[in-house]
Amino acid sequence: MSRAYIGIGSNLGDRQRHLERAVTLLHSSPGIRLLRASSLYETEPVDVGGDWFFNGVVEIETSLPPHALLEVLLRVEEACGRPREREKGAARVLDLDLLLYEDRVLEEPHLQLPHPRMHLRRFVLAPLAELQPDLIHPRLGISVTELLARLPVVPQVRPILQDWMPAQVLGAYAQ
Repeated sequence: MSRAYIGIGSNLGDRQRHLERAVTLLHSSPGIRLLRASSLYETEPVDVGGDWFFNGVVEIETSLPPHALLEVLLRVEEACGRPREREKGAARVLDLDLLLYEDRVLEEPHLQLPHPRMHLRRFVLAPLAELQPDLIHPRLGISVTELLARLPVVPQVRPILQDWMPAQVLGAYAQ
């Protein structure tokens, strides 16, 4: 089993409900076991239409290789109403990003690991630091906490909700 981190976000409609549905679908996907979820954070949009984002990070264990895991993420996005083809900068019902897969480094046209912009995004680093503050970025050799400290405080990212996981997923954590 491999450990991976997935960034989750929504800035359209019932943002929390979209994230809950996505996590439930991930939880029910073969080869994926949810371990933990960060709090939800509300994030000021930058270069994207729509309302403020709800963002977070989920930590998983998976038997799927990175490309297969990415395909699951794309299917979950589609099942939640996000078309694969969309206008750049459009509001998003759901956005799932494979941030890290163990300490794997990949540079391919459709999959880069670690996520190529995660170290520049407070809305990724804040929830990731909540889960794993000492996690080292595989390319940069710097902890998530150090990367977060280097970023400007804008755009705004503020924690809004700790206990947001759907009941059926929370029950699985207790087992």
